[in-house]
Amino acid sequence: MSERGQGDDEARQRAYYAQTAAGYDAAHVHADDAHNAALDHVLQVIAALGLTSALDVGAGTGRTVARLLEEGGLERVAGIEPVAELVAHGHAKGLPEDVLRVGDGRALPYPDRSFDVVVETGMLHHVKTPRVVVGEMLRVARRAVFLSDSNRFGQGRLAARLVKLGLYGARLWPLANLVKTRGKGYQYSEGDGVSYSYSVFDDLPALEAWADRVYTVPLGPRSATPPALAAWTGSLLTAPQVLVCALRDA
Repeated sequence: MSERGQGDDEARQRAYYAQTAAGYDAAHVHADDAHNAALDHVLQVIAALGLTSALDVGAGTGRTVARLLEEGGLERVAGIEPVAELVAHGHAKGLPEDVLRVGDGRALPYPDRSFDVVVETGMLHHVKTPRVVVGEMLRVARRAVFLSDSNRFGQGRLAARLVKLGLYGARLWPLANLVKTRGKGYQYSEGDGVSYSYSVFDDLPALEAWADRVYTVPLGPRSATPPALAAWTGSLLTAPQVLVCALRDA
């Protein structure tokens, strides 16, 4: 996120990550977490399609960048992260400075179609304007875009999930969310900093317009849902976190 035009919520988020950078990996990166499972799938697609370059947007301290470098067999890997303290921590872990860089996902410093693969893991629900970031990801991608992130419609009790889906369909969710957050539009916690109400399904239309094929992979434990409803809605109402895979033919 850029300093220019930065709101109170963005400044608060930046300060949160700057202050917690040293303990970021211990708090957020685990071998058995959902995003590592998503990266397992991403690496399989990279290998199957013979892709050679990848960009991680919102790279944090470089967990995804490290796996792409170590396991992807790629010729070129890059990571962009707006918080300089997180980037510095990644460099301290041994990631090259020309690979993990400070940058803004809303204005990626690369030409169109620069990378075969563009991926994000757990970043978009921390962004006030995720659609702008996804648009930039699609712009610089050639073959594949992966979003591993939150799905509000799969979180909470079944009644709450159905209400959220209904409000979203009626275009009333932004107003309901403002009421829920007492006008702030975001929530704050010591464990996750600033987070916004987000679902990867919000950006499905843009991904489907760009790609030849789009599919979803549920991540982590599924939310309890009657079998008939689960069969009908798939990941939408059952998975709190989802990997969306958008692929273009060569």
